[in-house]
Amino acid sequence: MTRPRNRYLPCILTAAVVLGALWTTSHAWAQTAGTPPVQSFTGELVLGMSAAFTGTSRGLGIELYRGSHAYFQYINDHGGVNGRRIVLRTLDDGYNPDPAVENTIRFLDDDSVIALYSYVGTPTVARVLPLLVLKRRQPRSLFFPFTGGQPLREEPYDTYVFNLRASYLEETDGLVSKFLDIGRSRIAVFYQADAYGRSGWDGVRRALRERGLDIAGEASYHRGATFDESMAAQAVIIKDAKPDAIISVGSYEACAAFIRDARAAGLDVPIANLSFVGSENMLELVMQAGGELTRDLINSQVVPCYEDLSLPAVREYRELMDEYAPSAPKGFDVLGYESPRYSFVSFEGFLNAKVMVHILQRLGPDSHSGSIRRAAETLNRLDIGIDELVRFSRDDHQGLKDVYYTTVADGKFVPLKDWSQWRQ
Repeated sequence: MTRPRNRYLPCILTAAVVLGALWTTSHAWAQTAGTPPVQSFTGELVLGMSAAFTGTSRGLGIELYRGSHAYFQYINDHGGVNGRRIVLRTLDDGYNPDPAVENTIRFLDDDSVIALYSYVGTPTVARVLPLLVLKRRQPRSLFFPFTGGQPLREEPYDTYVFNLRASYLEETDGLVSKFLDIGRSRIAVFYQADAYGRSGWDGVRRALRERGLDIAGEASYHRGATFDESMAAQAVIIKDAKPDAIISVGSYEACAAFIRDARAAGLDVPIANLSFVGSENMLELVMQAGGELTRDLINSQVVPCYEDLSLPAVREYRELMDEYAPSAPKGFDVLGYESPRYSFVSFEGFLNAKVMVHILQRLGPDSHSGSIRRAAETLNRLDIGIDELVRFSRDDHQGLKDVYYTTVADGKFVPLKDWSQWRQ
């Protein structure tokens, strides 16, 4: 596969220089502040995970961690990987770029961390990408971040990032195609005003323009908005555009607030959300505002539904989540947050861990970051039990391509096979 050219390539060296200075400053600050150096762990395979474990998007980081932890714990309880225990080291970034950069510097400065793993969010990951190309000490790869953003899939960063999930371009193209198939061509976009939101917005725009159409209307909100905030102004802006469908590109609290206020404004059209939203977290908030608000909701997903017991991976996921009942990482205050028993996000984390274990099993005793990358690139037609094979190669670092669709029935998201109920 030919890698797409990154039109922002001239800016990369500048970004690298700036972040290199930040790296040096942060490292020096840590030393003067008396932060003890992290010790290497003999016989352990350490993965570094920076994610939102606090803040308005903490449900995403917690659930992604829980699914991964359940599978890693199962592997460790059965002898580890070639006799070595997997350690998932976590740092909180609150879904904010600056802490994500600082956390990544800590991981890259720690020789015991052999890879970065399951970061959360486009705005955070986009900011740490230049650090991966600086190659200070050992170059490190980032495996399976929870984002479908494009920069991870383009030069020069695609060399250092392995994506398991489908991209936002694939999710948005699929949603646009489905809406057009049922006669809904006036599609509006509600999006988060940052790299994530603009990535989804751009995906919708591209999909429509390829079919000779434009976005019918759009409104944005600031990252970190809570469910208690009003989205009434955004609802009015979009209503005035007279859309017959809406695609939301946001996090669960803001998207739930938008659904509440859009329905109050009389916007009775299908509202679709991307996988990143965190379906169960969003649905819980929507139901708090009124059960009738769950009508006409559609979410795209990048993993199959965890209710599909015909899939071996689903049965294994549910069994291990029940057996280990994983909680949030230790040391984080999760007061007021209650994890769903199962979720699309924790299932994605589970599949991330499953593929990561297959990669680690290909390593010899002298494992390092370069050998991990080469091991990942040899995975071809790996069956993880979801009726889609995982494929990586030197030129293609995206393992899965399928997009799934769900809607709400009986208070939960279920597979969506028939869109005819929304036909115009």
